[in-house]
Amino acid sequence: MKIAQGEKLRYIIIIAAVLIAGYIVYEPLTGLFASKLYRDYHSLIPFIPLISIYLLYLKRKEIWETRKYSFGPGAAVIIIGLVIFALGMVYSDTLDQNDYATLLTSAALVLFWGAFILAWGRKAFAASLFPLLFLVFMVPLPESFMEEVIVFLQKGSTEFANLLFLASGVPFVREGFVFQLPTQSIEVAPQCSGIRSGLALFITALLAGHLFLNAWWKKLIFVLCAVPMTMFKNGIRITTLTLLSHYVDPRIIESPLHREGGIPFFIVGLLLMAAILFFLIKSEKKKVNSK
Repeated sequence: MKIAQGEKLRYIIIIAAVLIAGYIVYEPLTGLFASKLYRDYHSLIPFIPLISIYLLYLKRKEIWETRKYSFGPGAAVIIIGLVIFALGMVYSDTLDQNDYATLLTSAALVLFWGAFILAWGRKAFAASLFPLLFLVFMVPLPESFMEEVIVFLQKGSTEFANLLFLASGVPFVREGFVFQLPTQSIEVAPQCSGIRSGLALFITALLAGHLFLNAWWKKLIFVLCAVPMTMFKNGIRITTLTLLSHYVDPRIIESPLHREGGIPFFIVGLLLMAAILFFLIKSEKKKVNSK
């Protein structure tokens, strides 16, 4: 397919924006990827642009039909991105590795948005709003916010674990995040919050809701269900490992099953979310059939 001479500039602008954004994020993200923070909290970042590219591909017809240069708004957004980038450079010495990556990745993302608006226009941006906003998940969570999320999930997971321990009938005494069993003491530490799998579940719910649900409020309900589901499946993991350690082998609590065995419990969370999604899809079909 030949590209008209007047259309080439759009692609040149986007390619240039991608290269500039890649240059901006390369140093902070590679540094973050080499750290423990990546393994614990940010391992999903490399997959986000691939998903967004696919979602943009699905929207290609709407983008093409609504294309129109929008130099003013696009330039304004680009300037905002440059300001964020400048702030990152000025305060780079005072920011930790995580927050430095947060600021520069945010700058690169806003620059890309501005270039997209400039080259393809506001209507095309609106038509592809979800895949473009989905790129926000490339931005590492600020450390202070991440700590709040971890504590929130830690508390919720502990409450679900408490309910499951009560249901199991095992004798225990609870003090905050610590469960004292007859033979051992178990603490629900921040590392047990499940933030990585919780973020994966949240992103999966967001994608599934976007692709399979129509009503915005049902999409919202489905995405919000990912939060208690994360806590619940994490509570199942804590309870299961503790009971196995208590009744089968005390070494299980220190084994690789404890440190790296989250996938089976993540699958449990996915299956439970799939059941909720099925119910919501079915309710939409019933509404359409009743009309």
